[in-house]
Parts: sequence; C-alpha cells; structure tokens
Amino acid sequence: MLRRLLIVLLPLAFVLVAALGVPLSTIVAQQETQEVYVDRLNDIGRFSSLAATALAAERTESLAMELTRYEDLYGIPVALLDPAGEVLLSSGPGHEVENVLADPATRGVLNEALAGYRPEAPTAVWPWNPAPLILAEPIGRDSEVVGVMVLVSPTAKLRDQILVSWGRLALVGLLPTAALAAVAWPVSRWVLLPVRRLDAATAKIADGDLSVRADAEGGPPELRTLAGSFNAMVDVVERSLHRQRAFVSDASHQLRNPLASLRLAVENIEPHLEGEQAREAHADAVEEAKAMHRMLNALLAATRLESFNQAEPVELDEVFDTRLERWRVLCAERGLDLETHIPPGLRILEPPGGLGSVLDELMSNAIRLSGGSRVVLRARPGDPVELSVIDDGVGLDSDERVQALQRFWRATKHQNTVGTGLGLAICAELVQAAGGELRLRPGLPRDGGYGLAVVIGLPRAEDDPR
Repeated sequence: MLRRLLIVLLPLAFVLVAALGVPLSTIVAQQETQEVYVDRLNDIGRFSSLAATALAAERTESLAMELTRYEDLYGIPVALLDPAGEVLLSSGPGHEVENVLADPATRGVLNEALAGYRPEAPTAVWPWNPAPLILAEPIGRDSEVVGVMVLVSPTAKLRDQILVSWGRLALVGLLPTAALAAVAWPVSRWVLLPVRRLDAATAKIADGDLSVRADAEGGPPELRTLAGSFNAMVDVVERSLHRQRAFVSDASHQLRNPLASLRLAVENIEPHLEGEQAREAHADAVEEAKAMHRMLNALLAATRLESFNQAEPVELDEVFDTRLERWRVLCAERGLDLETHIPPGLRILEPPGGLGSVLDELMSNAIRLSGGSRVVLRARPGDPVELSVIDDGVGLDSDERVQALQRFWRATKHQNTVGTGLGLAICAELVQAAGGELRLRPGLPRDGGYGLAVVIGLPRAEDDPR
C-alpha cells in the first residue's frame, strides 16, 4: 500500500515540476537566442553600412578584407548579395553560404530582405536543431535596395549553452522533488500504519478470532476515528455472537432435564394403557421425545463446533489412523464394505473443530442413510486436496442435493431415519470457514440411478519444516 501511494505521489510531483520547468526552459532558450541574435544583428548592421559605402564608391576591397577577418576571428561566414540574390562578396570560399541559400526556408528570408524589409527575429534555437542562425540585412530601402548582407551564424555554442541552462533548471527542479520523496516516505508510513494494522486485524477477524482489536492510537485523527468505529463494531458482533451461542447452549441445557422428566413420565404410563390404539399413541409419544432429545444434542454439538475459529494444518494420515478402524466396524454392523484410497503424506488445513468430526458426520450419514452395499473413502492430492465419501445407496436427485445443505432439511425418503438435518449443513459451514468447499455429487452407480458423493475440497497446507 505504501509503495502504491508513493507511485501515485511521486509522478504527480514530477508532473508539477515539468509543468513549471517546460515554460521556464522555453523562456531560457528564447532569452539565450535573443542575446546571440542581437549581437549578430549589430555585426551585420555594421557590415551593411560598410557595404552601402563600398557599393556607392564602387570600391569593395576594404569590405572584402573586413568580411574575411570577421570569419577568421569568429568562424561566422558573411556574404554580400546583389539584388538578384547572387553572391558578390564572401568572407570565405562561399560554399557554405551558397549551401545555406539553397535551402527554401533561407530563400524566404532572403526574398523578404531583397524586398527592403528586415526579417523577423527567430523565437528560439532548440538544442536538437543543428540549423544555423540566418540573418539578412537589406542595403537600402524599398525600391532602392542595392544588395543584401547575409550572416550565417553556427548555433553549436548557443545550443550547448541552452543545454547547460536547462541542466541547471532540472537540478533546481529535482532538488525539491527529491526532498518531497524523502519526506513522503516517512509521512506515508505514518499515515498508512493504522491502515496496515486495521487490515491485519480484519484478516484475523475474518479467520474467526473476534478478540482482535485495531490500534486506535497512532496515525491521523480520521484513521483513529475509523479504527475506533471498527473496534466498536467488532465488540457488537462479538457480544451478539456470544449471546446467540449462549442462548442455544443454555436453552438446550435447560430443556434437557424437563424433557428427560417428560420422557420418563410418558414411559411410566405404559403399564396403565389399554387397547392397541393407546399403545400406538404411547409409542409415538416416546419416539417424539427421543427425537427432541437428539435435536437438543445436535444443537449442543453444533454450538461446540462453531466455537472453534481457526483452521489448523493436520496430517491426513493421523486423522485416518485414529478413526478408520471404527468406521470399518460401523460399516460391518450395517453390512457395508468400506474401501479406502488414501495416498500417504497429505497435509491440509482442517476445518474449525477438527477434520475428524466432519468426516465422522459424513461417514455416519453414508452408513445410516445410503441403504447401499459399499462406501468408498477417497483422497486426491492437489490444491485443494479433495476428500470424498461415496456410496451406492438411494442417493439424492439434483434438487435434493441443493437443499441438503440447508439446516433442518431432510429428504422425504429419510423422514423415518434417525437424524436432525443439521449435520451436513454444519459440516459445509465449517469446511467453508477453513477456506474450502463441500459439494454434493452423484455417487457410485446402482440399479436405476446413483448413490451420493460428498466431496470436500480443503487447501493444502505447507509441509512441516520439522
């Protein structure tokens, strides 16, 4: 988060410096160009005066010597052109001047001077443009123009000078930017520290640890207020959850004794019953009391399981070693064959309350409700690791598989079978709390359909460094 904030702030600072630096750089280039232009304009003005006198006297030897000395001293070619644009005198061999005059842009400047007008001054010379600075000064005015002085000033030194000035501007602009970056780092850390702590607290609360609170002491006032509001919200959620669990637990405990007394009283009246109809009603009453007792036990078990709030790594081999033999015995009692396909060495994140409790419930459902002949327990490596409890019993259709994960739902075909309709829904919630998923699919084939497959996908845990 700190890196992203700096990535946003620093480019904005550079854009601000560039927004100020570009106009300043343009002004610097224009000023440097104007200084050179004025200096060269004075030189060409003097040569124009000398040329006017020389042309009037028809003696150009002295002017030719002046032009030659000027180029030898400053390295700037100068030439005198006649009204037709042809070179009359040149400070050197004249090739450079002729090459420049062949440029269409230079011809436009020359034509303007031949018409008796001084061309406009250049706005700026840019460092990336090596073209020379061309000055043309008419000798005479209007229809009395008798010639044009042309000065071809190289711009290498001028461009170097402009680059140096730009470098100084860049250095001046980078200093405050660097200072801003140096200050932005600690300030950003100070601003974002409560956000990072709040994020860490949120992650722990999402894992089920409601005892965590965000630090409401450091950082800006707005973030301290946010942290305080967050802590207040967690307090409300924690109290509400505790009250809910306490209510279920207390209600179950408080109902257990009256229910046991009621069941005992109902059973005690059996010797006093007369008639088949009365005994059938008595048997129904006893069975209802037993079902209510099982429901209370299931609610208590659900409350205990939901009180766990952390997913922990577990060795799958250890879970199966402690339970597999008991599952075989339970299957044998119901006449079921248990097949296992468990690769060794798998390590996963088990749901809150333990993977063993979830598998116990799934195996119990398969043994009690399937009505088939075999149960297959399978594990497939990967991420997530898939654990499957598959049977070849009566199964569930597609609509029933969707509803089966709802609390207290029971299939019509299982209404007279012992159960509460809570186990599968609670298992699905616990698996989801560990970052996994519980799915219901068609199971093993049988006559006229398929059994039921309960598939659990759980994240693979890192190997134990020990």
